[in-house]
Amino acid sequence: LLDWVKYKGNPVLVPPPGIGVKDFRDPTTAWTGPQNGQWLLTIGSKIGKTGIALVYETSNFTSFKLLDGVLHAVPGTGMWECVDFYPVSTKKTNGLDTSYNGPGVKHVLKASLDDNKQDHYAIGTYDLTKNKWTPDNPELDCGIGLRLDYGKYYASKTFYDPKKQRRVLWGWIGETDSESADLQKGWASVQSIPRTVLYDKKTGTHLLQWPVEEIESLRAGDPIVKEVDLQPGSIELLRVDSAAELDIEVSFEVDKVALQGIIEADHVGFSCSTSGGAASRGILGPFGVIVIADQTLSELTPVYFYISKGADGRAETHFCADQTRSSEAPGVGKQVYGSSVPVLDGEKHSMRLLVDHSIVESFAQGGRTV
Repeated sequence: LLDWVKYKGNPVLVPPPGIGVKDFRDPTTAWTGPQNGQWLLTIGSKIGKTGIALVYETSNFTSFKLLDGVLHAVPGTGMWECVDFYPVSTKKTNGLDTSYNGPGVKHVLKASLDDNKQDHYAIGTYDLTKNKWTPDNPELDCGIGLRLDYGKYYASKTFYDPKKQRRVLWGWIGETDSESADLQKGWASVQSIPRTVLYDKKTGTHLLQWPVEEIESLRAGDPIVKEVDLQPGSIELLRVDSAAELDIEVSFEVDKVALQGIIEADHVGFSCSTSGGAASRGILGPFGVIVIADQTLSELTPVYFYISKGADGRAETHFCADQTRSSEAPGVGKQVYGSSVPVLDGEKHSMRLLVDHSIVESFAQGGRTV
């Protein structure tokens, strides 16, 4: 794989009739079909405003035939690009080869939505014979339900690592600096830290994303460990030599008696993006970690939990990252990102943060929400 010669028969794949030239891109990793020597792959497209995943078969990877129907389609989601399709084990804790299928296996369908630049996924069942994928929960279908990452994250793709039997996810972090700033610093946007991907057996609805274990080899010295009793509105300082590159793991134990006795009906329908950020305090939050902060706290990036609880007594946990005071520079993105995250009985509220200069990657509940 050092010397390459362009194939004379290019292009090997062209849009079928009725599909726009630009609405046809990013083929997936191929998997074996039900017939001997048959390989299948899917490619993203759209019909009107319906996002679709077309499927092609091949035996030689130079000639391809479009199969009837589509792998899946979701109305209103627009163009699907960077489609990803792969199996996950519901019983084991290792990744699976792309062609793996059978008992104890679900399939993940992921699409990057060109209209809003978000990566969505859903978990479901793949019928290899009919070449159809069906979501476990139609309300959490691809493009209308769960996102891989609720921050600035797009165009992701997984691959199977046979040496360590894991599925590894790469994603693109599109920074919001101006073009002149990009030219000055010498780059524009970055790749995320690679993540392993597993099925969340506890919820049955989510994936678990976690930084690859190789990241731990970058840790310097002994870890700094601190235990604190956080009072409402308090900030506890954790002193480190440098705050530019950090790997932080933290868990919070919420007073169960206090939680049960509180009704916070004003926060029914709480949303990270519309909440006003970490500066908006309520009875049940925010609580979390502040990173990339200066001495006066005029610049800071809070990553935090907020528990909303309605009159019905039902509590819902939200995992948010607040950029509104992350930088004094004009013209860069300053949003509040995040989503709800299931916190099950017996679980503490836990998070892991990877800080790398201008990038903060945040993982809640073992990577259930990122």
